[in-house]
Amino acid sequence: MTMQKVYLDYAATTPVLPEVIEVMKPYWSEKFGNASSLHSSGREARVAVEESRKIVAKILNCEPEEIIFTGNTTTSDNLAILGVVRGLWNVREKTHLITTQIEHHAVLDTFKYLEKQGFTVKYLPVDKYGVVDLEELERAIKPETVLVSVMYANNEIGTIQPLSEVSAKCNPSTSLGARVQGAKFGTKIYIHTDAAAVAEYLDLDVKKLGVDLLTLGSHKFGGPKGVGILYIRKGTKISPITFGGHHENGLWPGTEPTPLIVGCAKALELAQLKVQSSKFKVTELRDKLIKGVLGKVSGTILTGHPTQRLPDIASFIFKGAEGEAILLRLDAEGIMVSSGSACTSGDLRPSHVLLAMGIPAEDAHGSIRFSLGRNTTEEEIKYVLDVLPRIITDLRRMTPNI
Repeated sequence: MTMQKVYLDYAATTPVLPEVIEVMKPYWSEKFGNASSLHSSGREARVAVEESRKIVAKILNCEPEEIIFTGNTTTSDNLAILGVVRGLWNVREKTHLITTQIEHHAVLDTFKYLEKQGFTVKYLPVDKYGVVDLEELERAIKPETVLVSVMYANNEIGTIQPLSEVSAKCNPSTSLGARVQGAKFGTKIYIHTDAAAVAEYLDLDVKKLGVDLLTLGSHKFGGPKGVGILYIRKGTKISPITFGGHHENGLWPGTEPTPLIVGCAKALELAQLKVQSSKFKVTELRDKLIKGVLGKVSGTILTGHPTQRLPDIASFIFKGAEGEAILLRLDAEGIMVSSGSACTSGDLRPSHVLLAMGIPAEDAHGSIRFSLGRNTTEEEIKYVLDVLPRIITDLRRMTPNI
């Protein structure tokens, strides 16, 4: 069989869409002005930035001034979390923070840093499907809780979190909220969500989600690398974490990368325009992949929620085979996948997400994530199903005692 090139790592990054490249072109050379300059070239760039902000705001159902452009999802997460804590330092006597055990490291590492600074953090457990425990959340909320961060959907296993229910648990208008807020502090609990994995498939309406801060990264949905989005609900107490300019409401200093911002807005617009068609097509192919893998490869476990999952992600544990070895063998056959999050694929430790779900470390080492995209074809899925069983059989034969 002729080797194909099959890219199934769209959760790590996506190709820039042709329409996005086209709208970016003028701002690399013809319209290259600094958006902070007062002359005509600068004003031209400023108009492009602000029009892009309006596009993003319309999709998120918020005001343009509530949108901040940053460098990527990671920097957006850092600004959201550290910025809120900084903004509340002089308001609250104590600061208690809540997140989950399965967040992306952009979130987890930020909370671990805050713990080292003396803040108290509660890491919520998840069930065997990776769904956050809402009862545990309710028990965890204290009068001094200022921030809860729960990802919209997990980038490794695809499980979608009940985000609106999380928000309701923390909303001061609920009986729980009224009970824990009290008159002593009188400030709300801010809700942050890392939505990096969902832009092509789920609704981003921040009012329906009930969140105060939401983060996105352009390269996850057909836009350029190097630009991220942070939604900050009006009235949220937040302070900058980097300094050197007035840009982005004083929260993200530095010359705005106009072509990247324009491309980011266009990519998000296209992603949300095609949500339903993309969801249907990708779900159909993902289900064929899941059915084929579970049917052809014994000793295989599908990780994540069976139904409440992103359309594009199929993550498996292949017992008796190492994830890194599977990845390399697949790559040799032209199939590009991940052994987890792209940000941790070089780490030989088992996935913290799988361990939090109660999966033994020896099994977690055999994890592979297939993530599909708008360019994935049925022929590519068939090719994977032809190649994968042989690879797993060979690896298990080489390591029979695992």
